[in-house]
Amino acid sequence: MKRLVVFGTQWGDEGKGKITDFLAQRSDVVVRYQGGNNAGHTIVLDGVKFALHTIPSGILSPHIHNVLANGMVINPKGLLEEMKKLEGREYHMHISDRAHVILPYHLLLDGARENKLKQKIGTTKKGIGPAYTDKAERSGIRMCEFINPELFLKRLEEVIPYKNEQLKNFGLEPLSVQDVYFEYKAYAEALKPYVCNTSLLLNNYVKEGKKLLFEGAQGSLLCLDHGTYPFVTSSSPTAASVPINTGLAPWLIEGAVGVTKAYTTRVGEGPLPTELFDEIGERIVERGHEYGTTTGRRRRVGWLDLMIIKHAALSSGLSSIALTLLDVLSGFDELKVCVSYRLEGKELKDIPTDINDLKRVEPIYQTLPGWQEEITHVTSFDELPKNAQDYLLFIEEQVGVPVDIFSVGPDRKQTIFRKNIF
Repeated sequence: MKRLVVFGTQWGDEGKGKITDFLAQRSDVVVRYQGGNNAGHTIVLDGVKFALHTIPSGILSPHIHNVLANGMVINPKGLLEEMKKLEGREYHMHISDRAHVILPYHLLLDGARENKLKQKIGTTKKGIGPAYTDKAERSGIRMCEFINPELFLKRLEEVIPYKNEQLKNFGLEPLSVQDVYFEYKAYAEALKPYVCNTSLLLNNYVKEGKKLLFEGAQGSLLCLDHGTYPFVTSSSPTAASVPINTGLAPWLIEGAVGVTKAYTTRVGEGPLPTELFDEIGERIVERGHEYGTTTGRRRRVGWLDLMIIKHAALSSGLSSIALTLLDVLSGFDELKVCVSYRLEGKELKDIPTDINDLKRVEPIYQTLPGWQEEITHVTSFDELPKNAQDYLLFIEEQVGVPVDIFSVGPDRKQTIFRKNIF
């Protein structure tokens, strides 16, 4: 395969950055296709940790071209802060001239709306939702306008009075057009050299025979259309969204790797059918360091839920599974895996669409024997304890998709291919 998508099959935080970084060593181009700096990817290279929020995960490899595609919403200030951490490193980066820009009023409105809601969504308050709202109602400011000083000022003069009315309704102080303009004009000047028509760029890469890796943010259960609505993000992280979010034809995408934790986690509000509230849950939190890269919030944890993995396979399409954090499960006598749900006495074939039904489902578990051995040193499937091997094979059998990659630790070297897929 020369064009492969990497996306999360759960509620985000599955280890997509690590798997993308691993696969990126075999690619020429890495593309972020949606979301913004509400994402958090942690990559460990030679013991050094890098936390990325906006920049694609291929940025640590000097030969890779990293693309922020048109489906993203980009906070210029946040992006430049992230770029500053890369000073002294060689990298190649391209930003779509069609990507929308996150501005101060998006941040203010995001926080204000969340604070007013009786039923909290659990937003990161990074301005993502309001920026996508502006995109949908055709009032957003795109990169092509942002890097043009005269046009940027004109657009701010059109938009900010309207946004100030919204801010006033929340009891917030109005923004000054001039203050926003002069602060963000400097950011625009710094980013201008990176801005281009990335659809044209990507199509040229395809013609040149380059290998492209597409990196999603969040997880498929946070998809605006196929996720646990309304506890979702404001875009679609699924592999199915890649063509519209990058400007490539659908038939050019050749496969999709679903990154899946060996257990289940979630940050923020919304149902988590297999959630653990006991000592086992706390043990997984501490062993897996389950605290958000972007927010620092403690993640909720539960047993592996194969119903949501099968839903991701249906709604997005999976050619492979990459199973992460398998090492966290070492030391348990037994492991439970959710294979189905029961609701009002009936066994379900897919996750309920209605969030109220999903809150009421009863997980149906199958119990598998655990393993006591530490596995962080293994370098092949055959070196895993038999019960760990059986855990992977059980997932394959239930989902109907091969586990072609698994990881046993945070470092790039602790990621193992069972089959060469890229």
